Formats: sequence, structure tokens, C-alpha cells
Amino acid sequence: MSTDTDREVLDAAWGLIPQSHESAPDLGSFTRTRIERIIALATGVGSTIVFVQSLLIALGDGEGPAEWHVALMIITFVPLAGMIAACLIGRGAKIMSRLFAVVYLLALALWPIATQGSDPEPLPQPWIWYLVNIATLAAVVAFRVPLQLLWALVTPLLFGVVRLMQGGFAADFWAPVGLDVSFALILGGVLLTLGWVFRSVAANVDETRARAVASYARAAAADASEEERIAVAGLMHDSVLAALIAAERASTPRERDLAVGMAREALTRLANAEGGGEEGSDEPVSRESIADGIRRAAHDLGVDLAVVRTDLDTRPVVPGRVARAVVLAATQAVANAVQHAGGVGLAASVVGVGETGVRVEVRDHGPGVDMDTIPEDRLGIRASIFARVAAVGGVADVKSTGEGTIVTISWVGEA
Repeated sequence: MSTDTDREVLDAAWGLIPQSHESAPDLGSFTRTRIERIIALATGVGSTIVFVQSLLIALGDGEGPAEWHVALMIITFVPLAGMIAACLIGRGAKIMSRLFAVVYLLALALWPIATQGSDPEPLPQPWIWYLVNIATLAAVVAFRVPLQLLWALVTPLLFGVVRLMQGGFAADFWAPVGLDVSFALILGGVLLTLGWVFRSVAANVDETRARAVASYARAAAADASEEERIAVAGLMHDSVLAALIAAERASTPRERDLAVGMAREALTRLANAEGGGEEGSDEPVSRESIADGIRRAAHDLGVDLAVVRTDLDTRPVVPGRVARAVVLAATQAVANAVQHAGGVGLAASVVGVGETGVRVEVRDHGPGVDMDTIPEDRLGIRASIFARVAAVGGVADVKSTGEGTIVTISWVGEA
């Protein structure tokens, strides 16, 4: 399974699980992202030490013409400093590492020309030698495995060739240069292996997490569907059927009023069946508490939603069942905006209407939804918003265009 496929599986599975404010945005590469950051930090710290060491040696090295010496130092140390800074701050590390890896090979290729006319000694090594494995390390950060392997082989071998060219292929150069090249090849192989191992482990961890979350999501969805089926079946038998029978047999105004009450109660319980909670008290609550309830519910969905409040007060004027229905309907609107519009432009407002009424608006800037194209058996909006609000004597309206959706929930108060 590829990394991209793992991420798609995990993102799809995670979307099936109720989100909270602690949910991470990119769980498909959770471990890989952190491993990449650790590799970049280690590269930055290690390169800083070698940078200082090689710079001090370069400042005291007088091989070759001065202008060439200064030019090589600039084209080598400036990109290296940029790579170190990018790795430490965690921005642009790949770009700067690619730049240094390429520039270092260019500096090596120019080394025989830059030192022409000098009288080099086999030992000690020149300052450019100390950066051979830093170039390999830059390749580990910047490139895929085939290019990493190429850099780990080519960079030490190129150093060996140019060093022998600088010494005129004299016999006393072969042994020290051979040792230097062997050491660089071994250390480069170790760096390459460590990077590959850490990334492979991270990819396996992410793949395992993807499978675990997908498995949990399937199990949770199956369990929720079964619970909903049982709850709805029980309500249909006990409440809805009883209300229909009472309506069919009603022959007097009192019986008709009783049937209407039974139907309202059945519809409320049916709309709230997915919540799995009790109806709760019908004691009046304030309109301010409705705004608080919407904010808390959105927070439970993982959304930090600032609810705009207008003409609200703390007087208990809204019946508890009405407040619960309004909050649940608004929560469903928020959930729809997060799920289908990605939460783009999500906003909510609660406005006091008259002495006891309330109006709630939830809007987003998503692609919108065509109500006429929603199948009749999809109850996300019909049951959770329209039916739920209608059950308490309120009105819900959905206006949707290509520029966004506005869900309006109104309850004007009891006569």
C-alpha cells in the first residue's frame, strides 16, 4: 500500500468518526511528518558542528589563488548556512538541501582548477573534505532513495578523483585518499540506511494506524446503525403507530387535540432518536443559553465557533424542549457545513425575536446543496432539522447557492 493510498484510507475512515477539538488535521502522515522533522533537526545540528570546523580550516587554508579560494568558500558555505537555517526552523529544508547537494558537487568539480599551481600535501585533508558526508546527508533530506544512493556513491568518489588530480596522481596520495574515500562511503552508507529505516518504520506505523482507524470506523458505523434501527423500530411501534391510531379514531375536538399532541411527541422523539439521550426537563431556559449550547456542541464537533448574539437576555422564556430542538437542529447544520463545505466561512448567530422568540442562522461559503436532488430516504436535513424544529412549533429554512448555504431556524414563541 502506497503512502498516498494510506492517507486516503485514513482520511476517509477518520471522517466517519465523531470529531473533537483534539483531532489532528493530517493523521495519514502523523508519524512520517514527525520523523521528517527529526531528520531535519538532526541534520541542522550535525551540519552546524561540521560547518564551524570546516570554516575555521578554510580560513587558515591558503591553497590556490586567493580569488578562487574565496569564491569556492562563498558558493559552498552560503548554501550550507541556508540549509542549516532551513532545517532548524523547519521551513524550506528540502529546497535548501537540494541546493547545497548540487552546489557541493560543483565545488568539488572546480577544486582542481581552484588549487592549480599550489603544492598540496597528502595530509591533512583540505577543508572541502569535511563536507563530503554533509552533502550525502543533504541528499537524505532532499531526495528519494535512488538519488540518495547516487549521492552517497558519487560524492566520495568524486572527491577522491579531484584530490588525486590535485596531487598529480602521486604515489603518496593514493593511500590517504583511499582511506578518506572508504571512510566517506561507509559513513554515507550508514546515514542513508538510518534515514531509510526511520522512514520505513514511520510509514508502517501510519499504515497500521490507517487500518486500525478504518476498522474502528466500520465497527462504530455498524453499531450505530444497529442502535438507530432498533430505536427507530421501537418508536415506530410505540409512539408513531399509537399516534396514527389515535388520529384515525379521533371524532371529537378533544380527541383530535390529544392525537395532535401524541403526533407532536412522536415526531419529536423520532427526530431526536439519533441523539440517544433523554428528552430532559421542559423548564424554561434563556435565549442566551441557546447560543451557549450551540457553541458547546460545535466545540464537541471540533469547531471553535464564535456565535454572534443579538438582543439576547438571561430570562427563562424558551421551553426546554424547544431550546433542545433548536440547539440540536443548529448542531446538525454546523455538522453539515463541516462535512460538506469543509467549514469554509462557517458562522452562526442567535437573535432574540420579540419577548420570547429566537432565530438562529448557520451559514457557510461551501459549494451549496440542491435540496431537490437529495433522496427521500436521506433524513440528515429533513428529520434532524425540518422535522425536529416543526415538532416544537418552529420553522426551518435552507437557502443554498453555489456561494454557500444559510440555514435559518425560527421559533416565534408560544401564544
